[in-house]
Amino acid sequence: MRLNKQTVRDVDVSGKRILLRCDFNVPLDGQAVADDTRIVAALPTINYLLDHGASIVVCSHLGRPKGAVVADLSLASVAQRLAELLETQVPILPDCVGTAVEHAADAMAPGQVVMLENVRFHPEEEANDPRFAKSLSRLADLFVNDAFGTAHRAHASTVGVAQFLPSVAGLLIEKEIEFLGGILHEPQRPFVAVLGGAKVSDKILVIENLAPMVDKLLIGGAMAFTFLKAEGKEIGKSLLDESNLPFAEQALGNFADKIALPVDVVIAPELTAGTATRTVPADDIDPNQYGGDIGVETQDMFYKTVRTAKTVFWNGPMGVFEIEQFSHGTRRIAEAMAESEGVTVVGGGDSAAAIAKFGLADRVSHVSTGGGASLELLEGRSLPAISALQDR
Repeated sequence: MRLNKQTVRDVDVSGKRILLRCDFNVPLDGQAVADDTRIVAALPTINYLLDHGASIVVCSHLGRPKGAVVADLSLASVAQRLAELLETQVPILPDCVGTAVEHAADAMAPGQVVMLENVRFHPEEEANDPRFAKSLSRLADLFVNDAFGTAHRAHASTVGVAQFLPSVAGLLIEKEIEFLGGILHEPQRPFVAVLGGAKVSDKILVIENLAPMVDKLLIGGAMAFTFLKAEGKEIGKSLLDESNLPFAEQALGNFADKIALPVDVVIAPELTAGTATRTVPADDIDPNQYGGDIGVETQDMFYKTVRTAKTVFWNGPMGVFEIEQFSHGTRRIAEAMAESEGVTVVGGGDSAAAIAKFGLADRVSHVSTGGGASLELLEGRSLPAISALQDR
């Protein structure tokens, strides 16, 4: 599916100063970047702009400082990692707005890159304050949004600034829409969706939107226990999203021919490393045990369904994959995705972390950089930060 918004390829960026909104909300290990996936994902846009004679003012948030300066959430380490990847200097400015920042931006020459300090150090960012957005706009001639992970947020640096500058999409947003939009509008069949994770509530709208479209909907992870409970099964101490039992019952009634639930489960007295586990049928869970993963029979069933599909969307692990003895179901889904000859899309969040952990991220068609944004897109909702960009 083609993005119906202008991108960096549709405008002349030569000699222009670009305000580039990225999603560099990356995990840190002390003063170092622990996972640079999102930084690497922004490189095609950054290199395109530099190759075409632009200078770049990089803008991002990091963490949840709640409108206050939090030293541990400075973007200094992100700027350092970006500099290493670009093999050029990327100085971090002392703030994201203000006279000193404007002077530094005005002094930039083509080919230079600077990074603004964390925009969420200002409460006006999340409030989408127009004066704050206008201050950001004074730093550049053109706004390029490449922060797909924040595209579902109407903040000053994602939506507000687009009211004051010509605004286009970066190459990452273009790629995200191509794959996620393609799933919604042009899926090759059979089309399979795999949903996991903890809460049914997080996936209700996705299920409502995808279930009529897919050929098969595989449900695992902790959310599967709410569906098993809706079928009248004993789920022991497994996580139950009780308020959404009626939805699970309704979904099972409406899409009985499409929804596949676990037929066996890995259970344990507690979900901790080293604990003793056993696999039991999904209708024979001990009342004093927790479900921690899908069982081998379910793994085989899900694996075959995913492996032979022509289009697969996966969001949510099949178990507590961070713990070895509960990681096998998630690993099998990742392996099936990697071995599929179809279009395979991982919907960000824990699923992206899992497929990276298993070393298979480079063997799927696309790993989304936006968990929440990808889900909202697949819910059929428009994303405000993309809506704010210029139409083709």
